[in-house]
Amino acid sequence: MTLGLGITLGAIIGLLIVSAFFSGSETALTAASRARMHGLEEDDNKRAKLVNRLLSSRERLIGAILLGNNLANIAASALATTLFLSVFGEAGVAYATIVMTVVVVVFAEVLPKTYAIVNADRMALAVAPLIRVIVAVFAPVTRAMQLLVRQTLKLFGAEVGEDTDVLAAHEEIRGAIELHHKEGGVVKVTRDMLGGVLDLRELTVSDIMVHRTNMDALDADLPPGEIVDAALKSSHTRLPLWRGEREEIVGVLHARPLLRALRDSKGDVSKIDVMALATPPWFVPDTTNLKDQLNAFLKRKAHFAIVVDEYGEVMGVLTLEDIIEEIVGEITDETDIAAALAKPQVDGSLIVDGIVPIRDVNRLMDWDLPDEEATTIAGLVIHEAQTIPNPGQAFTFHDFRFEVLRRQRNRVTSLRVTPLGKAATVAAKEDNAAS
Repeated sequence: MTLGLGITLGAIIGLLIVSAFFSGSETALTAASRARMHGLEEDDNKRAKLVNRLLSSRERLIGAILLGNNLANIAASALATTLFLSVFGEAGVAYATIVMTVVVVVFAEVLPKTYAIVNADRMALAVAPLIRVIVAVFAPVTRAMQLLVRQTLKLFGAEVGEDTDVLAAHEEIRGAIELHHKEGGVVKVTRDMLGGVLDLRELTVSDIMVHRTNMDALDADLPPGEIVDAALKSSHTRLPLWRGEREEIVGVLHARPLLRALRDSKGDVSKIDVMALATPPWFVPDTTNLKDQLNAFLKRKAHFAIVVDEYGEVMGVLTLEDIIEEIVGEITDETDIAAALAKPQVDGSLIVDGIVPIRDVNRLMDWDLPDEEATTIAGLVIHEAQTIPNPGQAFTFHDFRFEVLRRQRNRVTSLRVTPLGKAATVAAKEDNAAS
């Protein structure tokens, strides 16, 4: 009798060790760094290659591990119930339930998972060969389980494909960047640059273009002298040329061939044919995402494009520098206008020009103002207020207070934006009521 109890107890302990192995392996393999495993595989590490192969079929991997884990837990619980019944009688069922719950949770779940989280890469490399065998052995059962799960989900209207991935790769990267930034491993500037690269596929040229109302363009019908003077005074090296109406762009004048023509004519501007120096305008749709537009700039070896809407109407201009600034931040050189359009204040508020994009404000102040319904700060205020506010009016939304400082005709030209604490929210609501 004593020998039989000892064998049963030994079997229970063995099954708990197996359960702990499965629990730790699951956590280690799912928490292992894909980037590090890929790097090790590139260095011809066979175990890293095996880890990547297992993770490439994640559903089958998890199915096999869960199957083995549950078989071990159920078998251990059944043996424990038999053991306790033989020792304590009918009360043994209750004792077995209590004891096995504590033992399984502590020693077969929490302890191995905690170790696996701390040593994910090392443990993943260690368990990969054995897990590969287990996955192969359980393959027929896991396939049947996958089929059953998919068919069951279909009954509830959920389609799960073979290659379904809950989290897209670039979102996974974005989450990792944010996590490392919060932990202090990535500074804000680096986080913004990496985030800017990921945002290129989500933004369109209309989000960052220079709007036609702010577009620096020249009338092609002006005398050559006036065009040359205006081009030399401009802070831009490429200027659209229009004829008849400002939206009728007929060419793009570059400062370099203009200066070369001035040299060849020995300063006699009357001999310069501006339209002969201009290049044909390149029109791009306003719905093009920045990733595709960047590739188009590189392919054409161009730096400047005219943005048009679906009706062919000119919306604005876009340069290669505009896209680069979405990644590295504002680029300022000696030809740029020195006026600051966004000035942080000592009290934590921001005095900002209405035309400043919301994305630039968020990047400058590390805020999270929404930019789905509007591109600029003024546009956000007008959208939320459902009116064009007057100077002195203040509004509160998204936990910020927006005070209109200046307005020119129908344009809000200057605002003060202040983040609100809980205590200030009540006072700000009174501002909205008064407005």
